[in-house]
Order: sequence, then structure tokens, then C-alpha cells
Amino acid sequence: MPKLKTKSGAKKRFKVTGTGKVMYAQRGKRHGMIKRTKKQIRQLRGTNVLFKTDGDNIKKYFLPND
Repeated sequence: MPKLKTKSGAKKRFKVTGTGKVMYAQRGKRHGMIKRTKKQIRQLRGTNVLFKTDGDNIKKYFLPND
């Protein structure tokens, strides 16, 4: 059987924690900050954890080697 490659787009967007949860960065902070309120910008800081089922799918199909 051929080996599965990690999807390079997913490699850049997701990180698997030591306990197996999948972390992702908040969307909506790349450009256009002048349109957003200070509160929105503040709340978009940091990372979040995906729901378990979504995280399982990411690990299975996009990050098979993590």
C-alpha cells in the first residue's frame, strides 16, 4: 500500500496537542482590520480547539502521520 501524505494546507492550519485534540487559529484576522471593531479584534486572538468529531476527521484524512 502507498503511504498517505500529510496535506500541506492542513499542516499549516492545524496542530495536534499531546492529548490528541486539534487546535486551530481564529479566522478573520488577516486583513481588513479597520472594518472590525476593537472588541472583534481582541476576541479573535489565540487559538481554539475543534470539536472532537471534526478533529478526528482532520487527523484521519489530512494529518495521518500526526
